[in-house]
Amino acid sequence: MAEITASLVKELREKTGAGMMDCKKALGETAGNLEEAVDWLRKKGLAAAAKKAGRVAAEGLVAVVAEGPRGALVEVNAETDFVARNEQFQAFVKSVGTLALNAGEDVAALKAAKLPNGKSVDEELTALIATIGENMNFRRAHRLTVSQGVVASYMHNATAPGLGKIGVLVALESAGDAAKLQELGKQIAMHVAAASPLFLAVDAVDSASLERERAVLTEQASASGKPAAVIEKMVEGRIRKYYEEVVLLEQVFVIDGETKIAKVVENAAKTLGHPIKLVGFCRCVLGEGIEREQKDFAAEVAAQLGR
Repeated sequence: MAEITASLVKELREKTGAGMMDCKKALGETAGNLEEAVDWLRKKGLAAAAKKAGRVAAEGLVAVVAEGPRGALVEVNAETDFVARNEQFQAFVKSVGTLALNAGEDVAALKAAKLPNGKSVDEELTALIATIGENMNFRRAHRLTVSQGVVASYMHNATAPGLGKIGVLVALESAGDAAKLQELGKQIAMHVAAASPLFLAVDAVDSASLERERAVLTEQASASGKPAAVIEKMVEGRIRKYYEEVVLLEQVFVIDGETKIAKVVENAAKTLGHPIKLVGFCRCVLGEGIEREQKDFAAEVAAQLGR
């Protein structure tokens, strides 16, 4: 048996692109034989997955799963929109969403959690990468829960039930009728999908965002040349407008175009005969924040033709 040295592990890693620990395990399983270790990694799908890891994965699916007082959102990315229509991939993403209901939103913990087939999420994802042939990444998870009430969900632009590109959860705390709360929650979730609020309430707006906005508005108002007292009033008026744009409870309900969300909840509470508190929301957009590779296909073709 060849000695499994650091340099041997490094050489295997350079050959396959697999992780250090996987390379060490492969060499251990093959008595230090480098070529057999390469084959071992390929059979496990680890080499194939590692080679694809550098490719940008900004497509894929968002899954939303809600059951009574809890709900979860997960995003799993792939390289092309074509994979989103793959039934194996869809089943995997939905399973991870269901798992998040109990396991929580820590991605590292979820990757180690077991799926119904006995494999961990990470193992199943690696197998899918090898089978489908695209880089994939389990990117993020969110979970909302209430002690009493409902977590409602909405999926915009759905590819399959509970799967699509924009997933939303809305948490309502109340002792009111669950079915009516679900109906209200879904309407608010549809609003969230369309209006993209950043904060739940005015007091949730972080100071950095507020000060940055105030600085911009002050500079704009100062350009008017009006007295300082007038400028201050102008800025405060625009800050209120800013709240109406980014704070969910201050936004105008997109369904009726006139009532603030806070008033919508208040009116629903009167109808149900029980107080309702909108305690949280989550909006997950597929590929949001991922820098996508911009390809110049004309330049690529020209280069291939030697022009």
